[in-house]
Amino acid sequence: MTENATGTAGATASPSPRPVIVAGVDGSPTSRDALLWAAEEARLRGAVLRVVCGWEWSSPFNLIGPALEHAAPDAGTPSMEELTRTRTEELITQTLGEEPGVPVEVRVVQGPATGVLVEASEGATLIVVGTRGHSGLKGAVLGSVSRHVTQHARCNVVVVRGRRDTAEGE
Repeated sequence: MTENATGTAGATASPSPRPVIVAGVDGSPTSRDALLWAAEEARLRGAVLRVVCGWEWSSPFNLIGPALEHAAPDAGTPSMEELTRTRTEELITQTLGEEPGVPVEVRVVQGPATGVLVEASEGATLIVVGTRGHSGLKGAVLGSVSRHVTQHARCNVVVVRGRRDTAEGE
């Protein structure tokens, strides 16, 4: 009898799990472009699309930011995590439609986007992020988050620059 990778004699290997494509989003037009790109890649590869959004009290993607710090816990006010999850789910629906054509997981994690995305890259096949688009020389330079992800991710990275009509500042 031979042993398989798990060390059990005669056992059959289970089918490998579906690959995971991570899309980092923050609500910006270029993150929407990255989400579209990642969804198409997930469809082509038969992968799961994992949409990840890191949030902090100072994040511009959050609706009301630090005001929630002072809300009474029993005031019926949704938590920052709940608000960010709702906004992320709305972004997915607005960008990909009601039926995105691939399985979608949503992960909303408290912390700086750089750390959250690098952690999300662990075990993924690919991570896709946008970069703040600019024209000219600025356009050749990646944003701080996308630069950090390209340097520290634990999988392949695609940086979607965004279309000229969706680039911020133009």
